[in-house]
Amino acid sequence: MSELPQACTFSDAPATKSAGHVIVDSLAAHGVERTYVVPGESFLDVLDGLHHSPIETIVCRHEGGAAYMAEAAGKMQQLPGIAMVTRGPGAANAHVGLHTAWQDSTPMVLFVGLIPFEHRDREAFQEFDIKAWFDTGAKRVMVLDHPERASEIVAEAIFAAMSGRPGPVVVGLPEDIIRKEISAVLHPPIPVAPGGMTVTDWKALQAALKEADKPLFVTGGNDWTQEGADALTRWLEEHHLPAAAEWRCEGTVPFDSPSYVGPIGYGRPKPTYDLLEETDLLVFVGTVPGDVLTDGFVARQDWGKKNFLVTIDPSLRGRSGPVSYQIVAKPDVFVRDLVLMDLPVKDEWKAWTSRMRGEQESFAALPTAAPGQGPAKMDTLMAHLVPTLPDDAMVTLGAGEHTNWAHRYFPTKRYASMVSARNGSMGYSVPSAVAASLTYPGRRVVTIAGDGEFLMNGQELATAAQYGATPLVIVMDNQEYGTIRTHQERHYPDRVSGTQLKNPEFAVMAQAFGGFGIKVERDPDVPAAVEAALRAIDVDKTFALIHLVVEQRVRAY
Repeated sequence: MSELPQACTFSDAPATKSAGHVIVDSLAAHGVERTYVVPGESFLDVLDGLHHSPIETIVCRHEGGAAYMAEAAGKMQQLPGIAMVTRGPGAANAHVGLHTAWQDSTPMVLFVGLIPFEHRDREAFQEFDIKAWFDTGAKRVMVLDHPERASEIVAEAIFAAMSGRPGPVVVGLPEDIIRKEISAVLHPPIPVAPGGMTVTDWKALQAALKEADKPLFVTGGNDWTQEGADALTRWLEEHHLPAAAEWRCEGTVPFDSPSYVGPIGYGRPKPTYDLLEETDLLVFVGTVPGDVLTDGFVARQDWGKKNFLVTIDPSLRGRSGPVSYQIVAKPDVFVRDLVLMDLPVKDEWKAWTSRMRGEQESFAALPTAAPGQGPAKMDTLMAHLVPTLPDDAMVTLGAGEHTNWAHRYFPTKRYASMVSARNGSMGYSVPSAVAASLTYPGRRVVTIAGDGEFLMNGQELATAAQYGATPLVIVMDNQEYGTIRTHQERHYPDRVSGTQLKNPEFAVMAQAFGGFGIKVERDPDVPAAVEAALRAIDVDKTFALIHLVVEQRVRAY
């Protein structure tokens, strides 16, 4: 974890400012570059502070979209993502992003404008109980009732979001309190303890690895840096040790690394399906074996199995199955100490890793690029898109069976090159792609959206157009909520109910928002559509959308 910046000092700053302006100054002093906002009269003084601030204000079209963008930003950087919404309805709409941040362990701070202090408990316009609403789904809920604590609360909120297992924090801002004049002196950032391996931890892990013939590392979470991911990859490759990725969390160990053996989670591909039972030592780094990784608390439940869990969360929240040893550390400091461990490489390790890597390479091999003569296919699109992608390409995902094409084929070669909602939240694809494109304007950002989830936050393409975000949006249109239909066919075969969709012209929508849009219904037209969309991004500097109309019941695997 990188160090937080020191508090800024301004020799020419006024002795006093409004609490709302001090909040903005404090965010800037912590290094916040961007905030995702749906404006409200309840926090006008904060908006006024942003007017002359170095922080970029991204005005979104729905609080759910703003919260998703902030959550995605928290996954991609070493600071919490910041969202700002108004009271009552605005706060309710933002709740979906908080749930995503909670289950995905993402650092995020949601600022919520509130009714005036003096109106509290009188059922004023848009009044709600912020602590009752958010206490069970946030790490902390704070309300600025004392204006002189404005800078302190910002520092506390950012610290709480980042410390221990990362997560969301909610800060309530009564509209009369933030207008009060206070000292402009800023509270310094609070350092976050990263933990680390003790000598006893180090020796225990070393002994377990020496004893194991089929060890497996599983990487996950959002608490890495690129440096830590690179160091772990080098060490794994030097020792011929394998690493799998937590579901929707690929890229920590690169897609093309000889140590990478694929994702584990819902809909897992066959190459990794039985790994949890076959391995004789599991080392989870940055995550724990929870519901999704264990197929609903079924796999790896035998307490005779050996599991090492590397997580900064001493409570092991969300953990399932045996715990042989816990190392309380954030991933980077764990890796810092791990790479000092020089182990003799076993022939069994080489054979085990080589076998699994071979199965992953076979699974991830691109389908034929030659189009068929029938309806458009995602396989054909991926076969033409993937070869064009640079090494730092990113993919963002919402929820649905359409995401499996990315799990199988997208070359995630850097940390945070897959940004997704691991809580299965729909509507995440477009907002997260906008946030990724704004955070990394020089990188190719692709999002794969289902037709069902696209319409949940597709309006944020207006935000993309307004701020120059240039993602490639692929809408896989199979005219149904595909994942739910799959469950339906399993439990209620041949009784299709509540899952079918009639869709608009998504390409026309993209054009209306100011981007490039193209509809593809036949497979022979797929290559030209991919080429045209990429040209629009690179030449016209706009976002592009491919509306791919596919057959129902076709899956990636």
